[in-house]
Amino acid sequence: MSDQRKLRLGVNIDHVATVRNARGGAYPDPLRAARIAEEAGADGITAHLREDRRHISDADIEGLMDVLSVPLNFEMAATDEMQQIALRHKPHAVCIVPEKREERTTEGGLEVAREENVLAHFIAPLREAGCRVSIFIAAEKRQIEAAHRIGAEVIELHTGAYCDAHAEGDFAQRDAELERLRGMAKFADSLGLEVHAGHGLTYDTVQPVAAFPEVLELNIGHFLIGESIFLGLEPAIAEMRRLMDEARA
Repeated sequence: MSDQRKLRLGVNIDHVATVRNARGGAYPDPLRAARIAEEAGADGITAHLREDRRHISDADIEGLMDVLSVPLNFEMAATDEMQQIALRHKPHAVCIVPEKREERTTEGGLEVAREENVLAHFIAPLREAGCRVSIFIAAEKRQIEAAHRIGAEVIELHTGAYCDAHAEGDFAQRDAELERLRGMAKFADSLGLEVHAGHGLTYDTVQPVAAFPEVLELNIGHFLIGESIFLGLEPAIAEMRRLMDEARA
């Protein structure tokens, strides 16, 4: 099923909202960041509406639906509240992620295999509403098989362990994690799932993952928002886009 189709870049704007919320004002504006990301070469915008609203707000989602000309990937926990919000807005895609109030960021993939029946019923109305359903999971065969069985069209492989090992200088572990991601990307592709990847990717770690022909989209946020402090948002995104294209070529 794999080919050399263009690798898409989804830019996560959550942490523009984190900076805004630190002062409780209106700036910096995540919608402005989304428009700049589009101009810089982003193929989509990702935003995670958390239960505690620690960064993205309900108003942000409404605004993004109004102004974007590229698809919105709406990240959400598998809760009734989030399902109703998604059904009201009907974004291009919804990505179901695990969520704990005490975590700083998403710590792992969704446990699909143990919650298969619940998740199958949860995503059915979203699919019926026309949303592409993605499941954010660890690169594990049983989780991929379960995501396939419940009717997800897309999986997003959690790249956090790979990126953490690189940052810690544990290159043997990094390479092992990369091989695991490579193998599971191939396996998911063989089942007919569209494969995305993300979490913790940087200029230093993106190219090996971008080179996987089965991966059609990378979702990257925190690093790009951090780099934008030094480079500006548009140049930071443009450099990520360049590295991805170089790896794919």
